Order: sequence, then structure tokens, then C-alpha cells
Amino acid sequence: MAELKYEVVKSLGKISQAPSGWTKELNLVSWNDRDPKYDVRDWSPDHTKMGKGVTLTGDEIILLRDLLNEIDL
Repeated sequence: MAELKYEVVKSLGKISQAPSGWTKELNLVSWNDRDPKYDVRDWSPDHTKMGKGVTLTGDEIILLRDLLNEIDL
């Protein structure tokens, strides 16, 4: 299995934290030396392990923002 290369280019914020110390975060992440994308996923405290997540382009994050703004929370 090929090694996954990633770099958290910019941490945009923590969404939540579990008692184990893992945090759900919104970050700008470069995967395998590609252009960074917006990424929501769980991370271990030292960022060496990660859970499954969602990666979005700039256009997709704008559409998501607009959809969330339309929801009556």
C-alpha cells in the first residue's frame, strides 16, 4: 500500500473534541503534494492519525456555506 502524504497547510478551526483528545477540524490540507483543499475530519492530538473525512474544493465549500445559510438552525 502506498504511503499517504499530507500537509496541514492551515488550521481553520476545531469543531469538536472527544474525551480521547481527538478533534474534528476544518483545515486546508494538501494531499500527495497537490493543491490544498478544505478538509473536515477527526485528527489525533498529534495529527499523526486521522479518521475518515470529507475533502472539498473552494467552489464546493462556498456551495456548502450557502446551503447551511439557508437552513433554519
